[in-house]
Amino acid sequence: MSFSGDAKRELCRLPVQRSCCARAEAYGALLYCHTFTPREVRIITENQEFAQRLPVLFRRAFGVRFDRLPEEDVGRGKYILQILERDKLEIIIDKLGFDPRQSAVLHINFGLLEEDCCRSAFLRGAFLTGGSVTDPGKRYHLELATSHTQASRELSALLRDMGYDPKDVSRGGYQVTYFKSSRQIEDLLTAMGAPLAAMALMNAKVEKDLRNEVNRRVNCDAANAGKVVDAAQEQLEAIGRLYRQGKVQGLPEKLKETIVLRETYPELSLSELALEFDPPVSKSCLNHRLRKLVELSKE
Repeated sequence: MSFSGDAKRELCRLPVQRSCCARAEAYGALLYCHTFTPREVRIITENQEFAQRLPVLFRRAFGVRFDRLPEEDVGRGKYILQILERDKLEIIIDKLGFDPRQSAVLHINFGLLEEDCCRSAFLRGAFLTGGSVTDPGKRYHLELATSHTQASRELSALLRDMGYDPKDVSRGGYQVTYFKSSRQIEDLLTAMGAPLAAMALMNAKVEKDLRNEVNRRVNCDAANAGKVVDAAQEQLEAIGRLYRQGKVQGLPEKLKETIVLRETYPELSLSELALEFDPPVSKSCLNHRLRKLVELSKE
């Protein structure tokens, strides 16, 4: 099962209690479902738990029953719930605060979302019908898609009022509100009622960050090792030139000692090689001596 499916199953386990929150959740589901007009409500979902939640939700929110419920043997595919009776549709539209004679129902009535709990419920309903969240092991992305432009704009305004920073885009005839910030996705999942999904995202982020840090350090160590090898090679080549030029015998004893130890331990870094001297020398001192050898070899 997908990460998005797991998050939706977690949301569907929340009890349907307060009528105001039930109405807000149903409202979000309607604005982001397949069809919501004064003539028809059609909700299509692949989530069995949500298909089972919807009848309970609509009875609590509007006191109506669906005219069409999913058949028991449809579990292999999509679940379709439908309302066609005019009286039921008028009840729904009236409870949402609109005139059933008008088609201006496809926007958000903010009067129904004054309480924080109702706002969270509204977002939950919108996510359950028109939302998805990507597996955080791959990337961070949560989106809410609807065919109703005005509702999408007002949802973005609602989210900003709640302290979020959503992005908007048009895609294939749908208006999409989306997030790519892991922190904001975590907060939004928690607000909707899916703290376990939020925790899973946080754990995935920690694991990904840790893996990236390990890779960074490995690459850094490999790069440093390469620099050590290159530097040692340059120093050994310089020592070879000094021998060929007959200059080694005339060098100060400290430089002669440096040549002997570098030839004996070509694989050591400066810090490690400095400890082989008796007494040990500092890294900067050794670096100065080796630079002097390279310079002398080029004269």
